Amino acid sequence: MKLLLSLALSALFALMAHRMFLTFGAQVPADYAGTAPPFDARRHLSGDLLSEGVIFGPSGRVTSRFTARMTGVWGNSGGVLTEDFVFASGETLQREWTITPTGSDRFTATAPDIEGQAIDEISGATLRMKYRLRLGEGAGGHVVNVTDWIYLTQDGVMINRSEMRKFGVKVAELVATIRPAR
Repeated sequence: MKLLLSLALSALFALMAHRMFLTFGAQVPADYAGTAPPFDARRHLSGDLLSEGVIFGPSGRVTSRFTARMTGVWGNSGGVLTEDFVFASGETLQREWTITPTGSDRFTATAPDIEGQAIDEISGATLRMKYRLRLGEGAGGHVVNVTDWIYLTQDGVMINRSEMRKFGVKVAELVATIRPAR
């Protein structure tokens, strides 16, 4: 019986690792080196921006929809990106990222609901961010590991895809557009 349980657990862990490393989690910034147009955080995350998106729960069904107004302001030492979310439920959320360059294509970012620092890396037409997000009390107050990918399109619209994981298991996914407000 122990051998059977051990084999079943080994197969489950192998399947989880396979899915994690051959899907979204397998991407690395170098995969997008040289892709165009080149992502420039100071340019593309500057000024007034609009975002619209959905959040999928662990079952793959939409659990939330949102719109957000964002404002990016940059100076010599970095930038501030303010996000004001309105969810379909009527709930609101504000976040203010403080972004600090740490190299030509690397940044760190902090916000009140982020544990530690987000690590950002730009490569070609993409921006990848990794961080630990503390969810609001309405969502249980859990801390999840987030990987954000922002893909820049030819016309300047950005597509944001994020995975949120707890103990290595995907608990949510976000897909959103971000575009200049005109």
